[in-house]
Amino acid sequence: MSGNITFTMIKPCAVSDGHIGQILAQINKAGFRIVAMKLTKLRKGEAEAFYSIHRERPFYNELVEFMSSSPIVAAVLEKENAVVEYRKLIGSTDPAKADEGTIRKLYAQSIQNNAVHGSDSDDNAEIESGFFFSMGERFNKKGAVGLQ
Repeated sequence: MSGNITFTMIKPCAVSDGHIGQILAQINKAGFRIVAMKLTKLRKGEAEAFYSIHRERPFYNELVEFMSSSPIVAAVLEKENAVVEYRKLIGSTDPAKADEGTIRKLYAQSIQNNAVHGSDSDDNAEIESGFFFSMGERFNKKGAVGLQ
């Protein structure tokens, strides 16, 4: 069964290019509810921990440096089948291969500077969301999720 949350980060390149508002507008227009969100800057150690799954990959150090280079927007999004639906909205990791109208087609600079991160599974959506937000910082229509 598919979950109803996913996690996203608007990456440093899209933040510095001034695309936060346009990206959030697309997220809302696609029917996602933002249940938690913050503008923050990852410290190098936090970026290393978040991307530890890629530690053995050749791009790991470059990814850590990039993601800790300037502010990001972290958010938990809610919608039925959220992970699959969000991955459709953001498009291919390679913006040259992304479908027209997707976030990455519109706002990405390259494969690495691809504007946004999106969880790739329901399990990772929970893990990634928990990295940035406690349950008390997530709000659904009834209030804080962790306080119900």
